[in-house]
Amino acid sequence: MKRVAKLTWQCRRGTQELDKLLLRYLQQCYLGASLFEQQQFEHLLDLPDNQLLQLFFNPNQEQTEFAALISNIRQRSSV
Repeated sequence: MKRVAKLTWQCRRGTQELDKLLLRYLQQCYLGASLFEQQQFEHLLDLPDNQLLQLFFNPNQEQTEFAALISNIRQRSSV
């Protein structure tokens, strides 16, 4: 559980929108996700806030290695 506590801290970003997206995924999906998806999420959290904002909120963003994960996270936010 120390890992989840660390990830919870890392999900707290500079904007409320990112906080909500990332924390909801962590709380609802992370533990049930595949090892690959968990690793992707952890890697995603290593990105700077401005890059995360671009990935989540720029509809013209190119496909990235995180495209499927970001889509999954966005889907969770609209539920």
